[in-house]
Amino acid sequence: MTTETATDAPPRTTAARAEGLTKAYGSGETRVVALDAVDVSVRRGEFVAIMGPSGSGKSTLMHCLAGLDTASGGQIWIGEDEITRLKDRKLTRIRRDRIGFVFQAFNLLPTLTALENITLPMDIAGRKPDQAWLDRVIDTVGLAGRLRHRPSELSGGQQQRVACARALAGRPEIVFADEPTGNLDSRAGAEVLGFLRSSVDDLGQTIVMVTHDPVAASFADRVLFLADGRIVDELTGPTADSVLDRMRGFDGAGRTS
Repeated sequence: MTTETATDAPPRTTAARAEGLTKAYGSGETRVVALDAVDVSVRRGEFVAIMGPSGSGKSTLMHCLAGLDTASGGQIWIGEDEITRLKDRKLTRIRRDRIGFVFQAFNLLPTLTALENITLPMDIAGRKPDQAWLDRVIDTVGLAGRLRHRPSELSGGQQQRVACARALAGRPEIVFADEPTGNLDSRAGAEVLGFLRSSVDDLGQTIVMVTHDPVAASFADRVLFLADGRIVDELTGPTADSVLDRMRGFDGAGRTS
């Protein structure tokens, strides 16, 4: 009987982890390193924000962790499963069944109601939703009275909350959010961020969010700062002011990658 070591698989309290994660484009003199041997770990039930100047690699890091982009080197785990070398079919299954996604574009189907958009991934997978969980997510998102409305009948903030509920409805192990408030005004953005925060506090969700906004980052438990493809700083218990102070140390602070 063999015993797994910490280098073989992450502990059960870890939702996602990467060791020596490298992503490079091109070769020779044209080679560009987007991620340079990054080590990162996200605990279950944690809200982590990723920030950095334009070209720092923050979106690339999220896409690699989520299995949306392939790594050039290193290893990535979702839970206890190493995904770096999985074949497409198995990786697709993990993304479908264990990971939720929220993007800057709402990506809602205009012909479906809010409820139908929320349950769409499970419908495609042929899985019935856990009704008690679905009801809890819908209650948390605060759209119980709008479920029969189509996206054109919802505000931008309401549409993004539908997208967030869709990401959570299948009870994923981790949700990756890429600039989820980028297309929203400050009031609607605050609504969405409040929902993401409550999904962590009340539903035990794990969230990794890429953002350029110090206010958005202040909703997280921890902020990771990237520069030139490396994690160069970390802030626990962030406030908008403390995040902004750290960002002032980077050239091009406040721009997106």
